[in-house]
Amino acid sequence: MRFEPLHRTHDSAARTGVLRLPHGDVRTPAFMPVGTYAAVKAMSPEELLEIGFEIVLANTYHLHLRPGDETIRDLGGLHRFMHWERPILTDSGGFQVFSLSGLRRLTDDGVEFASPLDGAKIFLTPEKAVEIQNRLGADVIMALDECTPFPCEFAPARRSMELTLGWAERSKRAHTRTDEQALFGIVQGSVYPELRAECARRLVDIDLPGYAIGGLSVGEPKQAMLEALDVVAPLLPADRPRYAMGVGTPWDFLECVERGIDLFDCVMPTRVARNGRAYVRGGTRNIRNARYTRDPRPLDETCECPTCRNYSRAYLRHLHQAGEILSARLLTYHNLHFFQDCIVRIRRAVEAGSLSLLRAEWTREEATFRELETAETEEDEDAGEGQDT
Repeated sequence: MRFEPLHRTHDSAARTGVLRLPHGDVRTPAFMPVGTYAAVKAMSPEELLEIGFEIVLANTYHLHLRPGDETIRDLGGLHRFMHWERPILTDSGGFQVFSLSGLRRLTDDGVEFASPLDGAKIFLTPEKAVEIQNRLGADVIMALDECTPFPCEFAPARRSMELTLGWAERSKRAHTRTDEQALFGIVQGSVYPELRAECARRLVDIDLPGYAIGGLSVGEPKQAMLEALDVVAPLLPADRPRYAMGVGTPWDFLECVERGIDLFDCVMPTRVARNGRAYVRGGTRNIRNARYTRDPRPLDETCECPTCRNYSRAYLRHLHQAGEILSARLLTYHNLHFFQDCIVRIRRAVEAGSLSLLRAEWTREEATFRELETAETEEDEDAGEGQDT
C-alpha cells in the first residue's frame, strides 16, 4: 500500500490523495459502502461501479461465521467470491463483538462469545482476527480493538485503550501477508482527550500503514466526536491514510475532511433506504408520507441518478407501501449515488481551495429544504392528509 497526499487547503487540514492498493487506486476522501455479508444490500457490484465507488467494506465477523473464511479462501478469496475486483477493506470484528454487550466475556487475551447462528463458543484473539482476514484477502485489514460504549467512565475507557494498543502490537506480529494487505490500527479512548492523544501517539510508535479512529458514532454528542478528531488527527502521520470508522452523513464527511480524515464508512444510506427514507439536497425525504401519493416529481430534482431520472415520488411510495423489493433497490441506489456525489463535491472543493464555499452552499440548501418542508407540511394539514408511517 502507498498513500500519496495531493492537495491541501490553506485554511484547514483538508486534503485529497490517492491510496494505491493491490486491486487499484482509491481517490480520497472516499466513502466505502458497507457490504456486511460480502454484498452491499440491494446492490450489485456492477451498480456500485456505475455509481463510482472504488472501495467497499466487508465484515470479518459475519463472513467468519458464514460461509467461513476458509471456504472463501478456497474459492479464490473475497474479491473473486463477491465479484468485486476493486479494493476491499475488512474490519476486525471488534465492533460486532462490542454490540453483543452482555453476551461476551472479555479478557486480555481476547473475547469469547456465542455464535448467533448455532450458539457455538468462539474465542476471538488479535491473532485470530488477522488470520481470518489473511484468508479473506482484502487489501486493507483492521487490528482487533475494544470499542467502548457511550457513556463510559474514565477507568474502563483507559483499560479498553490499553487492550486495543496491546492487541495492535500482537496483530502486527501475527500479520503474514504484509506485501499484499495493509494492516490499520485503531485509536480508542472514548470521549477523553488525554486518552485519545495517548492512544494515538503510542499507536503511531507501533508503525502501521494506516490509522483508524474508532469508538465514534456510538451515541456520543456530535461535538464530542469532532473534539476527538481535533485531538487525534494532527497526531497521525501525514503520509498515512486516516479512517473515521462508522461515520456517517454528508455533513459528517465535511466536518471530518476539514480535520484531515480520508476514509469513511456507514450503513446509513442503505439502512434508511429500506425504511423508505431518501437523502436529498438539504435533508432527507420520507417516501412513506401520504403527501407523495400523487406526486409526479423525482425524489430530488437536482439528482441525475437513474431513480430520479425515471421514477416519481408517487411510484416510489407505492412500491414501499406495497412491500416491493424494487423500493429498496431504487432508494438504495439513489442514497449511495447521493453519498458518492457529496464526496466528489468535497474532493473537488478541496482541490479548488473552496471548501468554505461548499459549506455555505450546503447551509443554503439545508435552509431551502426546511422552508419547502414546512410549506408542504402546512399544505398537508390543510388538506387533511397528514403522514403515513
